[in-house]
Amino acid sequence: MDPVRNPFAPGAGTRPPELAGRDELLERAAVALDRIALGRPARSFILYGLRGTGKTVLLGEIRRDAEARGLQAMRVEAPEGRSLPAMLAAPLRALLLKLDRMESTKQGAQKALRALASFAKLKVAYHDIEVTIDAEPEKGVADSGDLEVDLTELLLALGEAAKERGTAAILAIDEIQYVKEAEMAALISALHAVAQAQLPVAMVAAGLPQLLGQMGRAKSYAERLFEYVEVAALVPGEARNAILIPIEREEESIEPAAVEAIVAATEGYPYFLQEWGKHAWDLAFASPISLQDVENASITALAELDASFFRVRFDRLTPSEKRYMRAMAELGPGPHRSGDIAEMLGKLVTQLAPTRNSLIRKGMLYSPAHGDTAFTVPMFDQFMKRIMPELG
Repeated sequence: MDPVRNPFAPGAGTRPPELAGRDELLERAAVALDRIALGRPARSFILYGLRGTGKTVLLGEIRRDAEARGLQAMRVEAPEGRSLPAMLAAPLRALLLKLDRMESTKQGAQKALRALASFAKLKVAYHDIEVTIDAEPEKGVADSGDLEVDLTELLLALGEAAKERGTAAILAIDEIQYVKEAEMAALISALHAVAQAQLPVAMVAAGLPQLLGQMGRAKSYAERLFEYVEVAALVPGEARNAILIPIEREEESIEPAAVEAIVAATEGYPYFLQEWGKHAWDLAFASPISLQDVENASITALAELDASFFRVRFDRLTPSEKRYMRAMAELGPGPHRSGDIAEMLGKLVTQLAPTRNSLIRKGMLYSPAHGDTAFTVPMFDQFMKRIMPELG
């Protein structure tokens, strides 16, 4: 079939042609943000789930929907090894400049820019801050050198500026699990202060499942401050729609057995659905896409995933980390008891603790319950067996 008309879109954060099964979540987020914009009580939104479930897509959708309704949003991705002040400084500057350009006779945005200039002085402690603020620092505001105090004062100033202009400021932060615990505590504390002041500032963030434990350890009240929403694989009906609707929009068709084969092979994970849909379309000579087309597509889709989606994560691992992951794969999809993994490797749990902790920090594993370990990447156990046929 014509590859130019292929509707499927596998890619990091790429919006699929049919955002199946997520309408309720998007509506809940919209209601919460609109309430915050009006100064009414509502909790910020935290999306969590495994890789490939569409968290980044949903975060972008929530942000764009908010901007379409007149709210002001900033996009931040939290890479490993970068400090929270460095991540926030440039996007906050851009957001405050947008607020400053909005019609108003009040000076809240300029005051917030001066507070940001003060905040940028934290580069003494956080050397990766790289931003130029065209404003004089606001003396006595966000200039204490204490991240928790200064970030609180900065977000309060941001909230006042947004309130003056009848809007809300939305911090959309992806991969938030990479924020260090002390910096996470400062962010949670600042958002708590903003919520208590009923100012229109909210955070919508996305991260891996370990995020829940991280935020709880950072601040005990985090579980009450945010609404945590799990983003999981699609149920079979939603997964079918993710395949069927884009094909039908192109006035083509697919055999029911072929749809069921894709749903089964992908286990309903949105990224995998896009990958299988793309390859099935490209390999089919004509409509309808057949079961044989899907069986052929499974070979090419897996090869594509092995070369990119899975491989890019595997290549970040040390030899000992690869062996730990391979031992988990030998036990199956998981979760697995740490003791069982240790037994598989012929070592004590305490000997393997540094390796396990490193894998969790890298976002490869998480602990769904005390003593349990699970992959953050769906089907990674199967990949490990393909790339490392022997545990050895």
